[in-house]
Amino acid sequence: MIRIVLDTNVLVASISQQSPFHWVWRAFVQGKYKLCITTDILNEYAEIIERYFSVIDAEYTLNQIMLHQNTVQIIRYYEWNVIENDPDDNKFFDCAVAANADYIVSEDKHFNKLSSIPFPSVSAIKVLEFKQIIDNLKKW
Repeated sequence: MIRIVLDTNVLVASISQQSPFHWVWRAFVQGKYKLCITTDILNEYAEIIERYFSVIDAEYTLNQIMLHQNTVQIIRYYEWNVIENDPDDNKFFDCAVAANADYIVSEDKHFNKLSSIPFPSVSAIKVLEFKQIIDNLKKW
């Protein structure tokens, strides 16, 4: 099964049922991919969801993530510090490396740098690319 790290901007955009990206959240709930997370990532998810929605929405979303069988809790033992323009994004890269994730799904341009890093190799893709991957999984 495909393993991903989901950037906060994508998660926040996907939890509203009115969002065109809601399919990302639905695909997770339906067990179509494994979501790799660390405590740092969960904390950022909570902070941003609370900012844009509410504390109740943040608690509900984090509970769904933590209790889902397709969540992979990762402990980050090493910090690579490869994203210098936005050091806060390094937690997603570090998680992807530790989890041996297939992709980081993000709309953040800071992850474009990953294509020039030969080791450790981590692929960052946009939401629409991820949709194509999920749609292709249905065909098999």
